[in-house]
Amino acid sequence: MLRYLEISWLMIRNSLIREMSFKGNFLLWITVDLLWFVGQLVFIEVLFESVDHIADWSKWEVILLFGTHQIIAQIFQAFFYINIANLPELVRTGRLDLMLVLPIDAQFAVSSRQFGPDNLINALLGACVVGFSLAQLHASPGPAAWILYAMAILFGVTVHYAIMFTFAVASFWIMRAQGLIYGYFHLFNLARYPAGIFPGVLRILLSSLIPVLLVTNVPARALARSAQTPWEGLLALGGATVFVVLASRLLWRRALRRYSSASS
Repeated sequence: MLRYLEISWLMIRNSLIREMSFKGNFLLWITVDLLWFVGQLVFIEVLFESVDHIADWSKWEVILLFGTHQIIAQIFQAFFYINIANLPELVRTGRLDLMLVLPIDAQFAVSSRQFGPDNLINALLGACVVGFSLAQLHASPGPAAWILYAMAILFGVTVHYAIMFTFAVASFWIMRAQGLIYGYFHLFNLARYPAGIFPGVLRILLSSLIPVLLVTNVPARALARSAQTPWEGLLALGGATVFVVLASRLLWRRALRRYSSASS
C-alpha cells in the first residue's frame, strides 16, 4: 500500500508540474467551472422564486445538495475522469501495452496517470457552498454527522469511478466507447437534484441499477438533517459501492484475457 501511495504522489507531482507549465490554461478551466457552477446556483434562485420546496427539500437544502454534488464530481474529475476517458484510445491504438508491462496493477496504472489540480480548487468552492448553506439552515452537525458525510462522499466518488470505468472497459468489445463514457458523465449530473422529483420507475433505476441519486442525496441529507441519520440510505450507498467496484474489477480482468496487444 505504501508503494502505491508513493507512486500516486509521483504521478500527482508530475501532473502539477505539467499544469504549472501552462498557467493560462489552468486558470481558464478554473474560471469556466466556476461560471458554470454559479449559473447553477442562479438557476436554483430563480426556481425558488416560484416554489417553497422541491419534493421535501427547502431552498438551502437544495443548494447544499448542489454543493455536495460539486465536491464529489470535482474530486472524481481530478483523480479519475481524464484517465478513464483515455482508456478507449489506449485500447484502440495498442498503447495499453505500456501500462500492462509496468510492475504495478494495470487497472491502477490506467486509472491514475493524470491528475487535475484545477478540479480540487473547484471542489473547495463546493465545500464553501455547503458551509454557507448549513449556516442559512441554522444546522450544526456533530462530529458523527461529518464523519458519515465524509464516508458518503468517498462512497460517491468510488461509485462514479467504478461505473464509468465499466463503461470504458466496453472499449475492449466495441471500437468507440467514448459515447458511453460521455453519456454517463452527463447522466451523473442528475445527482444534483433531489431524488423525490423523479417518477417512480426512473427513481428506482437511478438509485439501484445506476445509483447516481444515492451518490449525493445520501450525504447531503445526512448533513442537512443530522438529527435523522439516514442509515438506510448509507447502507444502500455502501452496498452499491461494493457491488459496482467488484463488477468493474471482474469485467476488467475478463477484458484483459481477450485483449490482443499491438505486437500480437
